[in-house]
Amino acid sequence: MNKQSGIHYLREHRDAGDKFALPAEIVRIRDTVSAGLGDLLQGAFDAVDDSLFELANNARSNNEQNRYFEAMREIRIKRKGIEKHFQGAIAQLFNYPPRSSSSQHKDQENQPATADSLALVQHDELEEQVALNAMITKSRAHFQGPLIQLQTRFSSVYPGASDDNPVNPLAPEHLCTAFVEAAQVLEIQIRERLIVLKQFDRYVVSNLGMLLDEANRILIQAGVIPNFRYHGKKSPQATADQASGESTPGQAAAGGDDEAVNHQDEALFEQIRQLLNQQRTSSGLPPRSADPTLHVVGGNELIQLLSALPPSPQELHHGDLSGGEPLVVDLHQVVERLLSQANTAEGKTPALNEVDEDLINLVSMLFEFILDDYNLSAPIQVLISRLQIPILKVVIKDKTFFSKAGHPARRLLNSLARAGIGWSKSDEKTRDKLYDQIHTIVLRILEEFDGDVSLFEQLGEEFEQFLARENRKASLVEQRTREAERGRIKSQKAQQTVDRLLQQKLFKQNIPETIRDILVNGWSRVMFLAYLRNDVENRWDSSVRVVDDLLWCLHPHLDDSERDQWVRVVPGLLKSLRSGLDEVSYNSSRLDEMMAELKHELTEAFRAHAFAEAQAPLDRETVDEEAEPEEQHPSAIDKQQELEDAAVAEYIAQIDAINIGTWVEFGLVNGTSFRCKLTAIIEEADCFVFVNRMGLKVVEKTRTELAHEMRRGRLTVLEQGALIDRALDAVVGTLRGKTG
Repeated sequence: MNKQSGIHYLREHRDAGDKFALPAEIVRIRDTVSAGLGDLLQGAFDAVDDSLFELANNARSNNEQNRYFEAMREIRIKRKGIEKHFQGAIAQLFNYPPRSSSSQHKDQENQPATADSLALVQHDELEEQVALNAMITKSRAHFQGPLIQLQTRFSSVYPGASDDNPVNPLAPEHLCTAFVEAAQVLEIQIRERLIVLKQFDRYVVSNLGMLLDEANRILIQAGVIPNFRYHGKKSPQATADQASGESTPGQAAAGGDDEAVNHQDEALFEQIRQLLNQQRTSSGLPPRSADPTLHVVGGNELIQLLSALPPSPQELHHGDLSGGEPLVVDLHQVVERLLSQANTAEGKTPALNEVDEDLINLVSMLFEFILDDYNLSAPIQVLISRLQIPILKVVIKDKTFFSKAGHPARRLLNSLARAGIGWSKSDEKTRDKLYDQIHTIVLRILEEFDGDVSLFEQLGEEFEQFLARENRKASLVEQRTREAERGRIKSQKAQQTVDRLLQQKLFKQNIPETIRDILVNGWSRVMFLAYLRNDVENRWDSSVRVVDDLLWCLHPHLDDSERDQWVRVVPGLLKSLRSGLDEVSYNSSRLDEMMAELKHELTEAFRAHAFAEAQAPLDRETVDEEAEPEEQHPSAIDKQQELEDAAVAEYIAQIDAINIGTWVEFGLVNGTSFRCKLTAIIEEADCFVFVNRMGLKVVEKTRTELAHEMRRGRLTVLEQGALIDRALDAVVGTLRGKTG
């Protein structure tokens, strides 16, 4: 559905009043998603502001600089309105979910743009539309699995929806269109508008995964299709192929049913096949089917040959797969050895057909990426490397491994890689349940896989159930860690604030030691608690005012009005001090005595009426204020620190782009490393808290410290996208380089 059709749909149904009472779980998803998107959008707008400021700072002319500053001003003024409009549109998507058949949506996507149609679109609008389409296409490909599940579950809840007429309020095209519509009020030029879209993509669209997962989780808890199975319709051709034993790109891996195949995945696979075909064509060799001396092996014949291939002793390692380095298998050599053993009619030489050879090349390149992927933790990399032969068998039998993100084998590999991202080389493998589970899965595949890919589906379901249990435990620990760290850092901040404030107020104050002791050791506790509870009790300002009033009352006052005020202030002051000190149980055995001493000191200060006593402190203060400050020359250490701070400034933006839940790797001076996840950013203390896989805190650093680590190459942000998707993208890049 394009932008205009989505907007018209909402308006039509708004007018028609076509609404039904939303189920409680849908309301919960709507509220959760609305709040989550609102937070993400704030981050996007903050990034837009930073980007425009940076452009203005580096502008080559005053006009260019003014343009960026004007855009900043325009966005700041209208930002709140856009955020409100966007969240309102999200609510409308849940109240009036757009309905359109998947075939219609596909037709709209596939409809080519003609010269006549493009001529009707202004250049700026075209640029914006291209950016919007790219954002939607990328997100639909990246979040294909959760989106399909969510669409199926939503379609079973909303009246009138079905597989042929599905609904999904959280479809990327609806969310992106809602934002573009909200941002139409911005009177900015196309370059600044594209910056806004880029940051929306980076901060909002790229983080949709956690909201989609949460929405699926809520529906599963409500009993809406808890065990997801999505079966598409069989085409006559697919039915015929299935009957003959051949596998088609649309055939499902489990049970022989067709699943809905994502358009982007098919396009990517087709692009890879075309690039491989270009390589083959450039070699100038004729088609093998045209060579009478060759017996082309393919289809069922090749599947039978591969099915008879047992795992090598290298792979099994007598039941222990964890030893050594990742295993590199020459798949071409394996297949050539199989072909040499095949019996062919009329003495012809067995040879692969071009399509199967392309698939073998593709599996080889896939594992080359996997074995070279820094983001994949080393112990898990070793285990996954053992699966090259089984995956080759899967691919030859069922080519949808590459064209369908939901393929059971592909989904299992992605799950194994994602679950093991937090592993480090130094982790103790023998006592870890997660590693043991992954090891068991790989071993079962090697020992049990006989060509039936339903084994991958079964193992995938068991692994997801295991992960759900482990993640619940880790999430509880992580939540407690996060809360404890927030409490600790807030307490630390409170103590620093109290100490700094008292130091400023008591600096150069000539007050009796007894009263100084009461303030520094007693009343500071009252101020500490008031700071921590201020968001509930609002007592911080009054605790500070007690200090100010006490210091004021200790100074001699000559004016009659001030002396009258002193008489009015002191009784309430003494009452507040006693009440606060009593609440924190400060020196309770001597509290009466201390209060008597305090009252005595206040009385003495009141009696000090001599002008000289009042003038002397004034003269000292005047001298202090008029004294020329001593010129401070920066030391060599200070100068070095300034240079360091300037050098890391460019890394600060990269640190700010790290989202909660992102995995990173820290390198230590001794050459070892460890992986951890960002669990909290405590802004008031400029503190980033990281936890390990079990949810326990492992490190805490400031923004600047992290920037220094990144600059020195000791902090690496790990990619958390699906392993096979990243591998296929890398394969495309490699093939383009070879055919370019």
